[in-house]
Amino acid sequence: MPKPIPLTPSSHPLLVSPAVNIASYLLVALLCLGTLVYGLLPGLLAVCLGYLLATALAGKGRVRGPRLSPVMAAAVVLLLPIVLLGLILANAQGMAFGAVQQYQALLHHLAGTVLEIRQKLPADLASHLPDELIAAQVWLANYLKSQARALAGFGSTGLHGSLLVYVGLVVGALIEGTQLLPTRAPLRFAMRQRAGHFIEAFRQIVVAQFFIAAFNALCTAVFLLGLLPLFGTHMPYVASLVALTFFAGLIPIVGNLLCNGVLTLAGVSISPTVGLACLAFLVVIHKFEYFINAKVVGIRTSTAAWELLAVMFIGEAVFGITGLVAAPLYYAYAKKELQVTGLV
Repeated sequence: MPKPIPLTPSSHPLLVSPAVNIASYLLVALLCLGTLVYGLLPGLLAVCLGYLLATALAGKGRVRGPRLSPVMAAAVVLLLPIVLLGLILANAQGMAFGAVQQYQALLHHLAGTVLEIRQKLPADLASHLPDELIAAQVWLANYLKSQARALAGFGSTGLHGSLLVYVGLVVGALIEGTQLLPTRAPLRFAMRQRAGHFIEAFRQIVVAQFFIAAFNALCTAVFLLGLLPLFGTHMPYVASLVALTFFAGLIPIVGNLLCNGVLTLAGVSISPTVGLACLAFLVVIHKFEYFINAKVVGIRTSTAAWELLAVMFIGEAVFGITGLVAAPLYYAYAKKELQVTGLV
């Protein structure tokens, strides 16, 4: 994807006072905090995505290849989700509800596996497991069942989230489709700088994480659909596991840990040997993933794994799953602002 053009159109340099810069930083901080408090994070992410898609279609920053006018690029971004929704409604009715039911069944399946771990392990090994493990098994099984029940209300929540995402795509596309005139207003100029840095941070971390998630999902699909059947083993809920690997993989580090636990537990549901094979596969894949992280995420964002873990832990502790998702992006943006000012 080409590098997006800055949101500050070229004009004569505008000197912005420190007070105005501080005001712009405070406004951005309030906006970022507000998206977490009021559940607007999907819309914010969609704004960035819509802008990047429209910019890519318009060919800004690209020397070769076809280009669309900014207005046409924005129109394509606005109409494409509607066309896709129409095709889904016309040819795949109930597909979303079927996917929800699949994940509910998968969670119940994993809950049953957790409760039956002692029966599945060899007797010599099971006898050495502490009795305290039973309480942990019951807690984990109940948690998985509660998540399965929570998916029952996905319909209204998913519709609200989809509408919010589409509105965000509209806003992001219109930023590219509407010509931004040079401004001499200091605060407006500073806010455009902040927005440009935020979208660049989004591009860096999301594009990098997309490649990693796609790599993990591809390797998982080859393992579940290619390698295991060669040994006469067929994993249940393969499509759900591959999809979960991709979407959870978009969350750095923590998403991979989640996929590791789910895939290993699904393997144990067949036999301890299959569970061990899944764990060995994940270890090998993560060796490759460290290389990809170092080359892709590390170079693009200059962020170490311990930094991401720290900010994600804080984000999850304060704002829950929303903070967990937003933490890498917000941290990458804050680090970019510090880099621009020469502080780090």
